[in-house]
Amino acid sequence: MFEGQDIAELNIGRLVASTDDARVAEFMNALDRINGMGKRMPGFVWMMEGSGEPGTGNTENAIGGDPQFVANLTVWEDVASLEAFAFGTVHRQFYERRQEWFEIMGRMHFVMWPIAKGHRPTLDEGLGRLDALQIDGDGPGAFGWEWARAQGLVQPRRCATQ
Repeated sequence: MFEGQDIAELNIGRLVASTDDARVAEFMNALDRINGMGKRMPGFVWMMEGSGEPGTGNTENAIGGDPQFVANLTVWEDVASLEAFAFGTVHRQFYERRQEWFEIMGRMHFVMWPIAKGHRPTLDEGLGRLDALQIDGDGPGAFGWEWARAQGLVQPRRCATQ
């Protein structure tokens, strides 16, 4: 479907406390390890970086001037590569515990979209795609996991067979 294109993804969230607070310390202390793992995954292309200070990840790129409102913006060769990282590595354990470190968002907070190979999306571009998803719903220009599964871009979730 997206032949000759990469896939960008934006995931946003608001931390329950400032980045130097003990309530988010476990998450902050794991950022370098998890991000480093992602960068070594097959299909990884690019990640929006912060200052490079250890243990900060990309948390300096706050949204709307709110230092607790942070973003993760990456580019992958395809949706399946992102899925393999997100749900097939230790990243999944942190994803499943996200409510410990992030406020519950009342709106969609994750979006994927196709981009030209070599393009590096901006945070504003990603936020625009997220707005489009929230307003118009899933489509080829802005979508979530369920739409990607329905299009055959990733494998459907299945129970193990005996």
